[in-house]
Amino acid sequence: MTEPPLEELIASIAVDVPDFPAPGVVFRDLTPVFADAGAFRRVVDGLAAPVLTDPRVAALRTGDADPGFDVVVGVEARGFLLAAAVALAAGTGVVPVRKAGKLPRERISADYALEYGTATLELHTDSLSAGQRVLVVDDVLATGGTLEAAVALVERLGAVVSAVAVVVELPALGGRQKLAPHSVHALWTT
Repeated sequence: MTEPPLEELIASIAVDVPDFPAPGVVFRDLTPVFADAGAFRRVVDGLAAPVLTDPRVAALRTGDADPGFDVVVGVEARGFLLAAAVALAAGTGVVPVRKAGKLPRERISADYALEYGTATLELHTDSLSAGQRVLVVDDVLATGGTLEAAVALVERLGAVVSAVAVVVELPALGGRQKLAPHSVHALWTT
């Protein structure tokens, strides 16, 4: 039996929650996708596809190949799950971008607008180095505010964003345009 395309698999397992966290917002709950071992493996493989489909993957796991990025940055909170798994698959480290007040050491911050409010993200000042290549990973690209803030934090530390990878993109909300000129890789566009 053949597996369904990844986009169809995600769509069949994800749950739409209307009016969460605010009236008029439809929340795409991917936690059922993460709870399904086979689906989660396929999502991680999809997010890390440029690495995992490369014939050098065996060498990569021994440290001899270049995945095109040096570290994976995950955006709180579901992005942490994805970024950690992608980093393991790629043989790199992982760095968290957290909500305000969660990081204990010196940090920089960026405010951003959500479709239902505003928030702040933070990044430790010593978590990335100038010139370090970064893959930014999150679960959903909606209006782009969260990822735009995460990218800005990475770049303020002098690191270079190689690409942004997400599970779901909601193109009607225009988030991709906020991330230009960065490459954006989405597994499911809805």
